[in-house]
Amino acid sequence: MPLTLSTPRLRIAIAAGLMAVATLSAAAETVGKVGVDWIGNDIYIDAVTDPEVAGVTCHVTYFDRSVIDRLKKGKWFEDPSNNAISCQQTGPITIGDVELDREGEEVFKAGLSLIWKSLIVTRIYDRKNDTLIYLAHSRELTEGSAKMSISTVPLYGQTVTWTNGKP
Repeated sequence: MPLTLSTPRLRIAIAAGLMAVATLSAAAETVGKVGVDWIGNDIYIDAVTDPEVAGVTCHVTYFDRSVIDRLKKGKWFEDPSNNAISCQQTGPITIGDVELDREGEEVFKAGLSLIWKSLIVTRIYDRKNDTLIYLAHSRELTEGSAKMSISTVPLYGQTVTWTNGKP
């Protein structure tokens, strides 16, 4: 029998491959886990380091639904888009090759569902106020989400090394 997208084994293989790729892109360390109810829903706290900005650590929270909650409410492969972020200077700041345009640069991505939804952290440099802005939001293939969280790291008055020179 030829393999087509309607073949169950092929669909399972594609889903497993996409899930493996999604987990490889996550560069965070889980530093906390808080149980929120008796059915096993949890809030995770991850420490995320910016690959182009040494000395800044962001802590990102996300909700992880339990198997019981998934069975009860449906949407088996999806977690809510409720995220929070807080970023601080955690050492001497060295800024590498960063995007300086208004759209910024994606510095972290983790899957919140099998295929459809991701948690994204984007860094934007506010040149006028000499501040790094970190925005946590969800990205979905089918529809956008207005749920977001923001954190800033002011560089004014700090000793900051710019490897390519300060813009």
